[in-house]
Amino acid sequence: MDPNGTHPNGTDGAKSTDGLGRSPAGMILLSLTLSVLAVLTTAINSLVISAIIVTRKLHHPANYLICSLAVTDLLVAILVMPFSILYIVKETWVMGEVMCTIWLSTDITCCTCSILHLAAIAVDRYRAITDAVAYSRKRTSLRSAVTISVVWLLSVLISLPPMLWRHHKKEQENECLIKHENIAFTLYSTFGAFYIPLILILILYYKIYQAAKILYHKRGPSPMKKIEINGHKIPMCSDREQQNHDALTLPEKSMSEPSTEGDRGRISAASPNFQLHSERSIKRQRISGARERKAAMTLGLILGAFVICWLPFFIQEVIINICSSCIPSSEITTFLTWLGYLNSLINPLIYTVFNEDFKKAFHKLIMCRNEL
Repeated sequence: MDPNGTHPNGTDGAKSTDGLGRSPAGMILLSLTLSVLAVLTTAINSLVISAIIVTRKLHHPANYLICSLAVTDLLVAILVMPFSILYIVKETWVMGEVMCTIWLSTDITCCTCSILHLAAIAVDRYRAITDAVAYSRKRTSLRSAVTISVVWLLSVLISLPPMLWRHHKKEQENECLIKHENIAFTLYSTFGAFYIPLILILILYYKIYQAAKILYHKRGPSPMKKIEINGHKIPMCSDREQQNHDALTLPEKSMSEPSTEGDRGRISAASPNFQLHSERSIKRQRISGARERKAAMTLGLILGAFVICWLPFFIQEVIINICSSCIPSSEITTFLTWLGYLNSLINPLIYTVFNEDFKKAFHKLIMCRNEL
C-alpha cells in the first residue's frame, strides 16, 4: 500500500538502477514470489467470504465485520497487488495516467479500509466482552452495516486529500506515485490510516485481555461456553452454567472461591471427599491459567501481525517527511510496501483459523460438501 502513494520502485520519484537483483533470473523469481502472495491472498479471502455466505451458523453480526474485512483484503489482492508487480518488474508505469489514478486511489483506500476494519472489530469485541448483556441486544445486522459504511466513508475521507493534491501536480508520464511535497496531507493520511487506529487497537486489546483475565478468575473453570474475542472462541461461563456451578456441593463450590481458614475447616469436617475436591480445585486453577495464556497468545498474534506488517512502512513515511534527504532505496520501499500488503493475507488466517465454526466451514468447502 501506500496511504501516501509512494511506489515501491522509487520514493518521491527517485529512480533506482541497482535494483532487487535486476538480472532476468532475479526479476522472474521476484515476480513469481509476489504473484504467489497475491494468489494466496485472493484464495484465502475468497474462502472466508464463501464460508460466511453459505454457512448459516456463521450468519452473525460479528462475522459480517470479518466478511467485510475479507472483501477489503480481496480487493487489495486483485486490484492492487497485480499492478504493483507489473510496476516493479517494468520499472516504469506503462498503463497511462487514468489507470494510475485508479490504481493509486484503490491502493490507498482499500489498505486504509483494511486497517480501519481491524479497529472496528476491536471496538466490537471490546463491547461484546465488557458489556455482554446490553450489547447483545444492540449487536444487529443493521448496526454492522452502519459500522462497515462508516469505515468505508472514513477510508475515502482519509485517502482523498493526497489524491486531490496529486491531481494538481504535473507528474512524469512513466511514474505513478504521490510525491512527498505537502507534509500536512501526508501526516493527515498517515495518522488517520494507521497511528490513530493503532493507538485505539492497543488500548482496546489491553482492556479486552484484562476483562477476560478478571472473568477467568471470577468465574473459574466451571462448565463453559465459548465467547468470541476478535473472531476467536475463548472459553467462558454462561450465566446459566454459572448457576449450575453454584448448585455443586458446598466443598467444591467453596474451594473455587476465596474462603477463610474457618470455612476450610468446616468444609473439611463436612466432606469425606475433601482431598478429591481440593485436587479438582487445583486442576481448575491450572485450566484457568491455560485459558489466560491462550487468550494472551491470541491477542498477541493479532497485535503482532498488525504492528509488524504496517509499522515499518508508516515509520518510513514519517521519516521521509521529516528528513527530505532520507530517501530509502527502492529495495527497502518495495519490501516495506509488500510487508503491508502481506497483512491482507494474514488477516483472514488470524481472524478465523482459531474459530471452530470457521474451521468446520472451511473443511466442508474444501471437501466440496454441501451439508452447510
